[in-house]
Amino acid sequence: MNRHDFEALDAHDPLRALKKQFVLPPGIIYLDGNSLGAQPFVTAERVRAVVEDEWGSGLIKSWNDAGWIDLPHRIGDKIGRLIGARPGEVVVADSTSLNAYKVLVAALAEVRERDPARRVIVSERSNFPTDLYIAQSVAQQHGCELRLVDAPENIPAALDASTAVLMLTEVNYRTGALHDMRELTADAHAAGAVVIWDLCHSAGAVEVDLHGADADFAIGCGYKYLNGGPGAPAFVWVHPRHVERFEQPLSGWLGHDAPFEFTPDYRPAAGVARYVCGTPAIISMAALECGVDTLLSAEPFGGMKALRAKSLQLTERFAALAESRCGSLGVRVVSPREPSRRGSQVCLALDAPLQEAGYAVVQALIARGVIGDFRAGDPGRLDAVPHILRFGFTPLYIGFSEVWDAVEQLHQVLSTEEWRAPRFALKGAVT
Repeated sequence: MNRHDFEALDAHDPLRALKKQFVLPPGIIYLDGNSLGAQPFVTAERVRAVVEDEWGSGLIKSWNDAGWIDLPHRIGDKIGRLIGARPGEVVVADSTSLNAYKVLVAALAEVRERDPARRVIVSERSNFPTDLYIAQSVAQQHGCELRLVDAPENIPAALDASTAVLMLTEVNYRTGALHDMRELTADAHAAGAVVIWDLCHSAGAVEVDLHGADADFAIGCGYKYLNGGPGAPAFVWVHPRHVERFEQPLSGWLGHDAPFEFTPDYRPAAGVARYVCGTPAIISMAALECGVDTLLSAEPFGGMKALRAKSLQLTERFAALAESRCGSLGVRVVSPREPSRRGSQVCLALDAPLQEAGYAVVQALIARGVIGDFRAGDPGRLDAVPHILRFGFTPLYIGFSEVWDAVEQLHQVLSTEEWRAPRFALKGAVT
């Protein structure tokens, strides 16, 4: 195939018109939506209205008049449409880390009430670090053990009579590998455990059906594929069979059944509302709602099913082109090639002698207008856990021609050894 063939795919793409929703600088190929989604055009005006009109003129009246108090549930219902949840089951609150803590403590209480001997939390060693850090903290606080599994295929064997909770990120942040949510949830239930799913790299990127998978708990962030802006609030979902059984541990005032009674004793709100903790960040929530609405704009075109189909086409073509065009230069694809096992990103590694060049290569690409990111591997085990060049594909605003152009720029960076320029080795605080 040549670039003309990729342009033809763009011309016949029914989702192509949705790109106009986003602020994207000219000449930039943005392949980092799996870290921070692009800004919707409407966000700036919406935030301006919140700041100048609702806050500036409405002042505290806007909690009622502008519906601020309802935002966690209104946006939660919208996110629910993207992840297979029902109305009233998802709430937007706090950060992913805080929500991970809430649901992990609640999940442990759920299981250990019926079987105190269950004291093991199972996760992947390659899970996103914040999940592991929270799990380590909870395990220490509650006298439990965190058991880490090195390979995804070994997860079922790690579940036994001692397991309380299986905690996984559905799409691996390093490799883009996609877990089978339905199958692993069934494995955990068969072992007598419950499952927490982190959807940070799933929500808005792949089709998620929490009820169809019979999941127990789910959390996720709002700033990646949901396009909610840097530091956007996170969300939490709890299956109805669990939600009323236990109080979450961060029993803040807005998770109270009647917060404006201001009683000295805590009484949890009904349903998932009890998973709210403190006062919602209204300006950030307004921006998040704009981002979520960009995903919902795809519903007339087939919604998440259509977005997922385009995502798989984009990632497959990028992977195949990277191999054919850059394989001889030391590039290999480390993301799964089987569509059902791949999220919406493609991760590349560099073979020896370029194993240590990954960061500089990404910086050289960014200088050329192709924005991806770099994730460091294990320095002592680069063959097993290599440095990663990571590229996320958001089908709302990435087209097929950009796939061709991104790989061409990668070829140029490698074939000319442009990455060797000293400026590309300089590391900032964020990589």
